[in-house]
Amino acid sequence: MSIRSERRWAELARELEFTRLPELRRQAEGWRTGLTGLTALLAVLVLLKGRDNLADLPEAARAVATGLLIGAFALLVMGSLLAARAAHGAPEREILLGGQALRRWTGQEVARVTRALAWAYLFCVLGVILVVGALVVAWLTTQDSGAQPVVVRTNTGVLCGELIQADQHHVEMRLDGGGKVSLPWTAVVSVKPGKTCG
Repeated sequence: MSIRSERRWAELARELEFTRLPELRRQAEGWRTGLTGLTALLAVLVLLKGRDNLADLPEAARAVATGLLIGAFALLVMGSLLAARAAHGAPEREILLGGQALRRWTGQEVARVTRALAWAYLFCVLGVILVVGALVVAWLTTQDSGAQPVVVRTNTGVLCGELIQADQHHVEMRLDGGGKVSLPWTAVVSVKPGKTCG
């Protein structure tokens, strides 16, 4: 390496002290824009491409998915706010006129911006993980067909299954084992809702 090249590298190293804060601000601005876009994109994907309604999920899965989505939204919003804070700084009350005061403030601000960016990154990653978790819960959790089983007592015994149809002539049901049966009302003693068959 030539002397001229070494001198130029030394000059760049000295200038780095003065350009570090603006560089961090530009980096934070990119993070803020990215986090805002990611939050909007995930909101659209969850609303348009997910299940039509979380109410279709069983109660426990619905509570978990809702909690994950609320947590993800909160983390992504906090990450966006931290990135905005890092990009634009906090309102200052005084204008620093002295060189040492400005140097001290710049060092503190560099530390604050770096810390805010680290937290914004962490919140972004955690928010995405929570959204993915909510989607996994929503897609992998199956809901029963929604039909409550019925217990039909007949002259000859008791049947349990899903009610398919009931009209003025007969009761048709799908038995717990998978077969269908059609019973005339004359053979039915009582029909009651059941919690489970088994």
